Amino acid sequence: MKHRHEVSILQHISNFLSVITIIICFVLKIPQILTILRVKSTKGINTIALMMELTSYTIMMSYNYRNGYAILSYLEYPIILIQEIILICIVLYYKDLLNMTSLIISMLYVTTLVSFLSGITPLGLLAFLVPLCTPIGASSKVVQLVEILKTKNSESVSVWTWFISAFTNFTRVFTICVDSMDLTLLLNFSVNTVLSSLVMIAAYHYKHPKGD
Repeated sequence: MKHRHEVSILQHISNFLSVITIIICFVLKIPQILTILRVKSTKGINTIALMMELTSYTIMMSYNYRNGYAILSYLEYPIILIQEIILICIVLYYKDLLNMTSLIISMLYVTTLVSFLSGITPLGLLAFLVPLCTPIGASSKVVQLVEILKTKNSESVSVWTWFISAFTNFTRVFTICVDSMDLTLLLNFSVNTVLSSLVMIAAYHYKHPKGD
């Protein structure tokens, strides 16, 4: 009886953290978007890192959806994806990269996403791709970290966005432990918690005097 009571408490905490995570994710990329629009520059932001991040989010959302996991355990992914796409468009605009090539890549992305979610792509393939999200997501953060360290300028990088990223990844470590104990997802979120924290620290250290 006591064990069941403890499990119930943990489940309530997990659900609460899931809701908090989802709410916070509504504004995850907003500070970064506003920072770029304010400084009208993408100095310190790596485009490849953003594309890798988008790839990781897309696969993880599709994997969770196709496995029928509780919606609260991954609802942040579609929310983040929308913001990520807006962010990428803004970055491409300021880097003068909005052209026919970016349009073709966008069409390929939409086609792949529909294939993932509709079931055209076998679930087995998604299961194969999910473990790759850890190195992809980690690499995107490493690339971004290197970009900041190389340019020694994080004027366009939002410290708040990376703080939120670190926090939400950390909360997901807890909720997954309670809900599914999916080791693949646990490894992914644990690694991303550490790397998001490192990018946040670097962004704060090299922040332009005007601040964020």
